[in-house]
Amino acid sequence: METRPQGGRKGPPPRDVPPVVGLLLSMALMNALLYLCLDWLFISPRRSTEDPTRCPYGHFRMGLTSNCSPWLSCEQLRTEVRQMKRVGEGAVKRVFLSEWKERKVALSRLTRLEVRDDFLHGLRMLKSLQSEHVVTLLGYCEDDNSILTEYHPLGSLSSLEATLNLSKYRSTNTWQHRLQLALGYVAIIDFLHRSPLGTLVMCDSSDLPKTLSQYLLTANFSIVLNDLDALPLVNRSTGALVKCGHRELRGDFVAPEQLWPYGEDVPFHDDLMPAYDEKIDIWKIPDVSSFLLGHVEGSDMVRFHLFDIHKACKSQTPAERPTAQDVLDTYQKVLNLLRDTVTSQTREML
Repeated sequence: METRPQGGRKGPPPRDVPPVVGLLLSMALMNALLYLCLDWLFISPRRSTEDPTRCPYGHFRMGLTSNCSPWLSCEQLRTEVRQMKRVGEGAVKRVFLSEWKERKVALSRLTRLEVRDDFLHGLRMLKSLQSEHVVTLLGYCEDDNSILTEYHPLGSLSSLEATLNLSKYRSTNTWQHRLQLALGYVAIIDFLHRSPLGTLVMCDSSDLPKTLSQYLLTANFSIVLNDLDALPLVNRSTGALVKCGHRELRGDFVAPEQLWPYGEDVPFHDDLMPAYDEKIDIWKIPDVSSFLLGHVEGSDMVRFHLFDIHKACKSQTPAERPTAQDVLDTYQKVLNLLRDTVTSQTREML
């Protein structure tokens, strides 16, 4: 009896597959499945834009092992949070070391009503930008002008040198860890420039101490942005640029386009001051990174490898400066290169 394939046409009779060919086909199929599994395990997570460790919007997690909890309400902040001592104060808010369920937390309160708009802007930014780059929001109460966030006992980046000089942290005071800190700082700038809200500019950065005070050093020596009160939006589609404050800025730390362009003979007037874009953040990267790199063994070697990208960051023309992503990629390449070099030298010594 003849076999006919679909369509009614005659086809050749089925042939038996030799055992060796069948074995090879089975092995090929197993290898294909193995590569698919490896792709799923090691490649797919890197492609994902969602961080599985993050809580959904409106929730927080303190510690990697705890469950996600809803942001604390006004009632909870009033009854469950115990305010202890003031640990910081700025133009917009005072920060108090506090306690919630036997955990140390940071409670921020508005300093005065005249700056409430800035306070609420910072809260909106904090709610919208929750990520690995931003301090964790635990709760808030607009009626009481209070915000509760995760507490980081190592404080701001301003105290980095003092922290690394402590005996318990001296082993961390290496060019590798310092370059990783600089990379984390640039990653935050890149996150702001490509945020879910659009291109945000870090305006609270008129000098180096002010800039460093905006970031916190975590217990695992990473950096998180803590102060989000001054993050204006650049909107290129509408031509909307930004100005950081309404006063004249001076000094080499701020970008050239932030300086009064009409000379000392013309008094400063905010209405005449030209606006600018996010490239002002790029100008400041070399100065912040130089502070983070410090003066430990190997830090000059790192500076040498970053010389070209830092020179580009200091271009007088904003459009000629690299993007934060360009800087971040270069930092990562330098870190990988120097790590590989140290590894090779160590193997040769052995």
